[in-house]
Amino acid sequence: MSTHVTEIRKAGLADAVAISAIHLAAWRGAYTGIIPHRALNTMLERRGADWWARAIKRSTQILVADIGGVVAGYATLGPNRARQLPEKGEVYELYIRPEYQGCGLGSRLLGAARRSLGDQGLKGMVIWVLEDNDLAVSFYHGAGGRDVAEGVECFDGKMLKKRAFVWS
Repeated sequence: MSTHVTEIRKAGLADAVAISAIHLAAWRGAYTGIIPHRALNTMLERRGADWWARAIKRSTQILVADIGGVVAGYATLGPNRARQLPEKGEVYELYIRPEYQGCGLGSRLLGAARRSLGDQGLKGMVIWVLEDNDLAVSFYHGAGGRDVAEGVECFDGKMLKKRAFVWS
């Protein structure tokens, strides 16, 4: 029997390739059939390992879930961009490699992101989710998020509703 340690840590340059692969797999799984094909592919092509390496070098706040040396998920976070909401922190993205979904890793990563934001003095947290992403909507409801606002995102001319989940 082998034991693997799971840790949530700040991303390093060596994680860029793994984060890129997670982004590709998770976005394809979550958004195929929701975001128009061309728009989705354009976004995926833009976010390769070099893009993630630059983000890490710029000190973008990126946390990774590392299971025994395998990066299985990531979250990007920082100040809330939606001025109409009082929460000070925002998780911009939280994605888990599909084969690791459903085993509590997302909850651990979400908790770590929330603590990190709080440690920076960013009290309260918001996460925006496309309304048609049923798994994400269910996950954030189950994690105690309150659905408090709506908005829209336009992808290749298609308007998609999004919802804001908050934690005070």
